[in-house]
Order: sequence, then structure tokens, then C-alpha cells
Amino acid sequence: MKQDPDYAQAMNQAVATLPVRPPLADPDSVPSAPSWLGDHRGPLTVTDNFAVLDDPVEQETFTQRIEQPDGDLAESVLMVQGMYCAACADTVESALQGLPGVQQARVHAATRRLTLRWDPSATRMSSLAQVVGERGYRLLPMQQALGISERLRETRQGLWRLFVAGFCMMQVMMYAWPAYVTEPGEIPADIDQLLRWASWVISLPVVFFASGPFFESAWRDLKHGRVGMDTPVSIGILVTFLVSSAATFDPTGPWGAEVWFDSLTMFVFFLLGGRYLEFKARDRTAGALDSLMNRLPEVCERETAQGLETVSVRRLVVGDVVRVQAGQAFAADGELLSERATVDEALLTGESRPVTREQGQGVVAGSFNLGGPVRMRVMQVGRDTRFAQIVKLMEQASTEKPRLAILADRIAAPFLLLVLLAAAVAGVYWWQIDHTRALAVAVAVLIVTCPCALSLATPAAMLSSAGALARRGVLVRRLQAFEVLAGINAVVFDKTGTLTHDRLVLREVATRAGVGRDRALALAGALAAGSLHPVSRALAQHSTGQQLVDVREVAGQGMQARLPDGTGVRLGSAAFCGAPLADAIEDAPRAHLSDDHGWMASFTLEEGLRDDAREAVLALRALGVRTWLLSGDRASAAEAVGQAVGVDHVIAGATPEQKLDEVTRLQAQGLTIAMVGDGLNDGPVLARADTSFALGHAAPLAQAQSDYVIQGGQVMDVVHTLTQARATLRVVRQNLIWAAAYNVVAVPLALVGWMPPWLAGLGMAGSSLLVIGNALRLAGKTPASSSINPVSAPASA
Repeated sequence: MKQDPDYAQAMNQAVATLPVRPPLADPDSVPSAPSWLGDHRGPLTVTDNFAVLDDPVEQETFTQRIEQPDGDLAESVLMVQGMYCAACADTVESALQGLPGVQQARVHAATRRLTLRWDPSATRMSSLAQVVGERGYRLLPMQQALGISERLRETRQGLWRLFVAGFCMMQVMMYAWPAYVTEPGEIPADIDQLLRWASWVISLPVVFFASGPFFESAWRDLKHGRVGMDTPVSIGILVTFLVSSAATFDPTGPWGAEVWFDSLTMFVFFLLGGRYLEFKARDRTAGALDSLMNRLPEVCERETAQGLETVSVRRLVVGDVVRVQAGQAFAADGELLSERATVDEALLTGESRPVTREQGQGVVAGSFNLGGPVRMRVMQVGRDTRFAQIVKLMEQASTEKPRLAILADRIAAPFLLLVLLAAAVAGVYWWQIDHTRALAVAVAVLIVTCPCALSLATPAAMLSSAGALARRGVLVRRLQAFEVLAGINAVVFDKTGTLTHDRLVLREVATRAGVGRDRALALAGALAAGSLHPVSRALAQHSTGQQLVDVREVAGQGMQARLPDGTGVRLGSAAFCGAPLADAIEDAPRAHLSDDHGWMASFTLEEGLRDDAREAVLALRALGVRTWLLSGDRASAAEAVGQAVGVDHVIAGATPEQKLDEVTRLQAQGLTIAMVGDGLNDGPVLARADTSFALGHAAPLAQAQSDYVIQGGQVMDVVHTLTQARATLRVVRQNLIWAAAYNVVAVPLALVGWMPPWLAGLGMAGSSLLVIGNALRLAGKTPASSSINPVSAPASA
């Protein structure tokens, strides 16, 4: 495989690089990576021997281990460089399937991601990358593949090809114009021949430089017995050029009546222009996910005894102290050592407003430092960070092929063979009628019927929506879930941690005569600070710094202490504090306060409703969706919450098994259900529902069973995601209808000779661009945060 001289330079984006050994003649003789990689201070360079992919530290960024009874496997997610269509994805999959040690290879055409499950004891990643390299593609870790230098190189090369095609097209059209505006015989034969020769010379850069990507892709496919989407295009370009060249060299021959250099240069220009715009548009759809997943810096500044040193973030360990510059992302989860920092945590919470972190508070990887330089101590690195868990979920979404996309890819492969057959039949048919038009008709059929738009219709729309939701703090685990969510007609909510906060709030304070409310709360808050009980945590928020001595907890009863003047105080149950029982409120959690003179105060608490819970339920009802509250809590508590938020039905006192039975029963009635839980203890019922949401940033992302994870904990995001899913399915249907209608209309026009090759190229490029552009509308469809009025309603625990 030929080495790209600019590649190594493009892949290095930091100050330090690693010297890489030259490729060895025998790939099997490459030494194990750790024997020569050593420690380094910057990102690694991926070269054509790919041995750097065997470095275990580097592999941690794109590979995870999967425990199996008969031995561990590895699952890697890599970018495939050089892909242009679904046929390229099939080529890469076919190259890897069946190799020793490869369990599964799946390529997503729209995002160019390869998910590879392989056995490290049977093969090495560098060997697999070399096999793919022999097919003309590169396997790269995402952070390198999506780096700024690499993107600029690809964009610059694409613009150069487009410029050459456009410039030559204009020159050729200048030479072809006289033939369009004069009658036959008006142009002298020698001048006509001179114009043909000039057009031939100027077409050479178009064919041999600008058309390079089409020929390279087609040749790769044909070498391995496959027909890709660039095969008909390449045949059309080559046949048009050869026949026009024959007419130029032998004007009296069978092809000498006409040349098609103008059509050739025009449709190459239109195809390259469409591909470039498609690349930029796709970068805004799948790129929305990429930008979120690759926000960690390549390197950071670590403090040592000698001062600051620049190291790769993958070389950080727990306990390191790092310096984070203004505008830079935190490279790991850690503890803030500086006095304060202003950070942007939009990826983690969906909250666009900056938040302030004080000294000793935690900062998370992937959040941006918006103030001046700050210092932090690393507490968690690599896959242990919450950012890594988010990336894992987003990788699952970006590598999954939705059902409609799989169907479209299956249709595209045989469709390409039909295209070649149709072009051949059209050429033979028109040769018998008018051989001067046979070539133009055959080429137009080859160009116009490429099924690119069909293959892009579904993934472009779903990836655009997934990126838009990710910017709101809603993570999509499965793209297929959009199709299911768009068709739901019922939403089932869990109560605690979903419609209510997972903590208690103070509702009422009753005191004895002569004891003020503030005094009672101050004493209760000071006592509660020493306990982890949920009631104590709610009261501890009201502490004012009251001094206590001899504080201790009595198991199962409460807290007791003494004031500085020696007065004893207690906080706990009614029996422990000698509180009156006559005024007890049924089913409401209560705590009592007493001193040496007896009962002082009683505190009634409740579960606090989420501010937007009622608004979300009403919005779902407006969308025609029925709502249920499914809770394991007491009937009175569940009914109070259900009435407060306005759900249609309440089911209380359900065990986990009964929750599963209830969801199954509702599904048996013909309902398509979305389950909304807190993601902590709802795993089985979330998995059983047709689609599901895990609500709340406390959910363990790596173990979440839901299709969507709402990190900010806003119930209205369920509504926003539903409306986004319905809009996504509308766009998918529009794209599929357009792709089918385009071929239904364009193919007959090309067959009857009413569509010249240049117009066919414009139509093919325009169809793909229209599909991508339609999908881009979804990127701006997520609604802004609603103006939410707090709902105050009683809710018992």
C-alpha cells in the first residue's frame, strides 16, 4: 500500500511525536508494540505498518474487553478512512469476515465507523488493519481520524479536484459553444478539429486527476468481484472519454460525428460538487456526534517536581495534578484545587448556562474551563470517567444500522447490477436507431440511477437527530429506537426519581408555644448534619451553623446532642422525642425535635415533584399519548403524585415482578409503550417496554437498559425526544419517497434520450444533496428549554 507523504504530518496534532519503526517485509515479524513504543508525551502516529494500534495504552481509547466462557474477546470501534458509499462498507466487512480471530465486523456507511469483535490471542489489530489497507482503506482511532489537520487535508484535496473540474469545464464549454449556435457546415473542418483537440487536452486533468476518487473506488470493488456505487459512474466517465477521443483522433470513423467532452467535464464537476457538499452536510449530521465524542484534548500539562510537562491524556494516572488552560476541556474527572472555576457542562446535563465550581468540588472530563487557568487533581481516568460512559453510548448509536437502512443497503446492491444491465440494453437499442446517440443514452442511464440517495435516506436523518438531542443532554443508545418511539401511544412513568425528586423536601413545621420556626429548623439542621438518613439530609439543608457538643446517633431512634449551655436536644421518632401522636399525618414522613423540657417541634416532609412533571404530562396528552404512573409505593402516596401531575391512570404497590406483568398486560391490549424510569432499579421493566428512557444524571450509563438517557433529569425532555422522533420518521419517509420517485422519473427520461449525461450527473448529485439537506433540518428541531412554571402539589413519600 502506497504511503501518503502528508499523512504522518496530518495525524500529529501535538508538540511531541513518536519515532515509528519502518514497515517490515513480513507483518508477522513485527515485534509486540510495548517492546518498542515506550513512554511518549504526545499522540501516536498511525503509519502503514499500523503497529501503533497494538499499543495497549492506545487500545484503551477504542477497545474494550468482553469476558467470554472460552476466553476474553475485544471489541474495537475505529474510523474507516476512504469510504464513500454503502458498497465501500460491504468491501471492508468482506475483507475482515472469515479472518482468523475475527468474530464479527460491522461497518456503518453513514458514519464510516467499524465495530470489530476479535480475539487478541489469535490475531493483532495491526494485522487486521493491514488487510483492510490492502483494499485501499485505513483504520484509524476516531480522535486521530476526526482531527483538524486530517479534516483540512481531505477538504483541501476535495476542493482542488472540484476547482480543476470546474475550470476545465468552463474552458471546454467555450470550445463546444460554437457547435451549439451554428448550422452544420458553417464551421470549417480544420477549425472544428482544432476545437476538438483543445477540448481533448483540457479534459485530460478532469479524467486523470479530478475523477481519481471514482476510478480508485471502482477499481477496488472490481478487483474483489464487487460492484460499487462508483462503478457505473467510472464506466460512464471512461466510455465517454474513450469514444470522444476516438472521434478526435479519427473524425471520419464510426464515432467521428460528435464528441462529448463538454458533457464529460460537466457531469464530473457536478458529481464532485455534489460529493463535496454531501461531505460537508454529512459532517454536520454524523459530525454533530463526532464533535461531542472528541472534545477531550490530545495532551495536557501535568505538574512534576521539575515543573510542568506536556503528556498525552492517556498517560494520566489517578493522583496526578494537571493545569487546565482557559477554553480547554478537562481531560479527566477530578477535584478542583484552584479557588473556583467556571465550567460548561452542557454535554453532561444539557444545561447551556455555565456553572461555578468551588475548591474541593468535582469537575468532570469533557466539560470546558471557561475562566482562567485552573489546577485539578485527577480522581478518575479513561473508561472510569462519566465522559467515557457517554462516549460508549454515543458509539453504540453511531455504529448501529437502523432497520430501514439495512433494507436500503440490501436493495442497493442488486440495483447496481440492474443499472449496468439497463445501460447496456439502452446502448444496444439506440445503436440500432441512431448510433450517434447510443453512447449519450447509455452514459446517462449509468450516471442517473446511482442509488446513493437511497442508502443515505435513513442514517442521515437519524444521525442528525441523535446529534441534536446529544447537544440537549439526551443520549440515544439505539437509532432504531426513533422508529419505535415515533409510534408510541402510551407512556408509563415510575414515581420516585422520575416524576418526583429522589430526595425529600420540607413541607410543614409545627412548634410548641414560644419556639420560633427558624430556631427549630436551626437546631434540627445541626443535629441532622450527622446522619445519612433521607429525612436528615432534607433537614440538614436548613442548618445555620448552630454549635453542638457530644453529638451521637441512637440506632433506629435518631440523633441526640447537647447545646453549649448543657441543654440536651434530640431529633428523631415521636417516641424518641416524646412528641404528641394525635396530630400525626397519615403516610407522611415526619421528624420531631425535643429538649430537656419536652417536645419542641415536628417537621412534615414530602417527595418534591419535578418542576416540569405536570407540564410534560399535559404535553403528552396534547400529542395523543395516554399516561400511567406505575409505582411500588403506597396507594395514597402514588395517588397524590398522580393527581398532582395529571396522569390518566395510577397503579400502586407494584413489586418489580408486578411492574413487568403490568407492562406486558398493557402491551397485550395493543398499546406501544415508552417506559420512563430513573435507570437505577428499573432495568427489567425498561428492557421489557417497546422503548424506554432513563431519567436523571445519577443513572449508571454503562449498565442502563434504556434506549435514551436524559442526563439533565427534565421530564419535558421525554416530550422533546418524542417530537424529534416523529419529525425524524417524517424526514426518513420523505427521503425514501424522494429517492424512489427520482429513479422512477429519471430512468425513463434517460432511456428515451431526453436526459444528456451532464444533466444526469447534476440529477445524481442533487438527489443525494437533497436527502442530506432534508436531514439537516432535524439538527435545529430540538425545542428550546420551555418556560416552566413550578408545580406545587402535595406528594407523600
